[in-house]
Amino acid sequence: MKLEHWIVVVFLALCAGMTGVFVAGSWSATHPVETPSSLHELVHHDLDLSAEQEAELELIERRFAARKVELGQNLRTANLALAKAMDADKSYSPTVQAAIGEIHTAMGELQKVTIEHVFEMREILTEEQAIVFDAEVVRALTEL
Repeated sequence: MKLEHWIVVVFLALCAGMTGVFVAGSWSATHPVETPSSLHELVHHDLDLSAEQEAELELIERRFAARKVELGQNLRTANLALAKAMDADKSYSPTVQAAIGEIHTAMGELQKVTIEHVFEMREILTEEQAIVFDAEVVRALTEL
C-alpha cells in the first residue's frame, strides 16, 4: 500500500475516533446531547416548577432517556460499520462513504430527537418560565 493511502486511512480513522469522542462527550448521560447540562439545571432547579410540571417533566425525561439509549446504540453500530469498512477497504471506498452516511443519519436523528425534547419541555412551562428557558436555549446554541 502506498504511503498516500495509509495517510488517508489514518486520517479517516482519526476522524471516526474524534466523532466518537465528540458524541460520547456531548451525548452521555451526564451531559445530554440533545440539551446542554445548563438547560437541564435551569429547568430542574431555577424555574420553580409546580408539582404538576415536575411530574410532567419526569415523564418527558423518561421517554427521552429511552429514545436516547436507542439512538446511541444506532450511532455505535454505525461507527462499528465504518471501522469495519475502513479496515476491509483501506480506501475511501463506496462502502466507507455509505458507512459515513449512516453515521450522519444516526447523529442527525439524535439531534432531531433532542430538539423535539427541548420543545416538549418548553410546552409545560408558563409564559414567564418559557421566556427564561428560551433565552437559555439561544445562549446554549450560540455559545462557542
